[in-house]
Amino acid sequence: MTSWIVVIVLFGACALLAARLEELGKLELAGSARIHDGDTLTLEGERIRLKGIDAFEIDQTCESDGRTYACGEEATAYLRQIAAAPGIKCAGSRRDRYGRLVAECEAGGRSLNREMVSSGWAVSYGAYESAEANARANRRGAWRGEFVEPRAWRDAKGQPAENQHDLIGWLMEKVSGFLL
Repeated sequence: MTSWIVVIVLFGACALLAARLEELGKLELAGSARIHDGDTLTLEGERIRLKGIDAFEIDQTCESDGRTYACGEEATAYLRQIAAAPGIKCAGSRRDRYGRLVAECEAGGRSLNREMVSSGWAVSYGAYESAEANARANRRGAWRGEFVEPRAWRDAKGQPAENQHDLIGWLMEKVSGFLL
């Protein structure tokens, strides 16, 4: 029994240490952004992946009222629109498998990450579950019809999967990197 308590305490201490180390290595950027797709932008020459969300891929399509539309292009256009506000700031401390900084970004004091999910042009990817539930309930963005989640769409196209941007995703990324 006491050995399990020790294991739990050690695991908790490691998680706190990892979170603190991540905070120490945080990179903060500000300026105007170039939008690549619904969850990727470049700021100050740094390619950034919006943390905690998964937007529709640029060439992904969805269905609404019996018609097919380019939801990936709509997601990109919406991020471009909300990122046009002055004063974009992004902060992150880790990188994904493509070398992009995984970051929280805001423009005009508004979270771009949360806004993409709230608008229905991205799904929650380890964060923003309440924003996604609200978008779904109010049939915003792609929630007005039917779609394949971006992760499943990438899988069907044979594109590499991404890890979720939460603690479990981070741990899986570290473990798989250690084992490979």
